[in-house]
Amino acid sequence: MPSKNIIKDYIEDGYYHIYNRGVEKRTIFLDEQDCIVFLHYLKLYLSPIEELKQLDLPGLRIAKFIRLNLSAEIDLLAFALMPNHIHLQIKQKTTDGIVKLMKRLATAYVMYFNKKYLRVGSLFQNTYKATLIETDEYLLHLSRYIHLNPAKITHKIINFKEFSSYPYYLGQKQASWIKPQEILSYFRSAQRKDLKDILSYQSFVENYKESSAEILGPLILEEDF
Repeated sequence: MPSKNIIKDYIEDGYYHIYNRGVEKRTIFLDEQDCIVFLHYLKLYLSPIEELKQLDLPGLRIAKFIRLNLSAEIDLLAFALMPNHIHLQIKQKTTDGIVKLMKRLATAYVMYFNKKYLRVGSLFQNTYKATLIETDEYLLHLSRYIHLNPAKITHKIINFKEFSSYPYYLGQKQASWIKPQEILSYFRSAQRKDLKDILSYQSFVENYKESSAEILGPLILEEDF
């Protein structure tokens, strides 16, 4: 029987939690450059095409990434890189945007990683997992869960808190290929009763009393992988 969340039912304008980890739980980010490269590929696939046309990087075939660009099909709401896995929170506007993104992203990063570390073969374990997010509560708590993940990691080389979308939610960084506005709008409107005592998204992430992992249950995916 196929593992849960490997066979996926994608819908237009659906919100998803995407999760993948290294084969045999091996580390997939060995230094900061690895994290930078992975996010650079996300940027190339998800930035508006007009921005890509302005790039002038030695050896980079911009025409290829323009042809493979998915900015019209995918909104990246949140992400976190971890030593041996990745979390992505995505809104897909088409029925196959996620499939195309994950295939292109994995192919590009594995080619880079294998060349750099003189290895061959698969880097990621099986097929990535995806689960549909169907309520506002889950949408908000998934972003919180993703942003809290790097805080648990102590790494000698990589500060994983720098390689998540949380700084973009706090206004410390900005990028067109990351879309925090939809989730932040819940806190700006202050219309939800369960958020009435929360002054900001940062307060929600750092001070909310209940565990987002417990609220999300199987939607966090790690235990099912």
